[in-house]
Amino acid sequence: MQFFSIHPENPQMRLLDRAAAALKEGGVIVYPTDSAYAIGCRLGDKDSLERIRRIRNLDEKHNFTLMCRDLSESSTYARFDTPTFRLLKAHTPGSYTFLLQATREVPRRVFHPKKKTIGLRVPDHRITQALLERFGEPLLSTTLILPNEDLPLQDPEEIRARLEKHVDLMLDGGFCGNEPTTIVDLTGEAPQVLRRGKGDPAPFES
Repeated sequence: MQFFSIHPENPQMRLLDRAAAALKEGGVIVYPTDSAYAIGCRLGDKDSLERIRRIRNLDEKHNFTLMCRDLSESSTYARFDTPTFRLLKAHTPGSYTFLLQATREVPRRVFHPKKKTIGLRVPDHRITQALLERFGEPLLSTTLILPNEDLPLQDPEEIRARLEKHVDLMLDGGFCGNEPTTIVDLTGEAPQVLRRGKGDPAPFES
């Protein structure tokens, strides 16, 4: 595993370029976000997706998340009407994952098999945003919670020790939070909070 210590406020672009290159070559990477460390790969890479499923012991019903730079990029992969767009705009970037109907740009193996939903996220984190900018496309991700554990890993050295042989690259942005995002389902008539996390759920609760 390549292990890069990266500055949280002024991330080194040469290191981000190497992370982006690893992703484009089919790599699986660990990176910091505004809520916790995440593990991700390129959207269309089937083998990398299966590696992440094995690392986290996930079944086909798990909702993966697309990390996007902004809502403009998000609209390629998820359907939302004008009121939903306004709601998203008011709460992004931030520590939320929004469940939305997936478009045909999302591979079937990624979205929920029955509901056809995809998690959408616009992170409020300089390293993540800079990585997405250098990568030039969304990052298929899930929170770094290992099997039989309740909270995400937050110590870079522990992550390195435990995943050394399982991922290709890690961006070490220092200790990260261990509180996952708040998940909000926007596919129904009214928003529904599915998981209370770092993002304030109050705006989505009636």
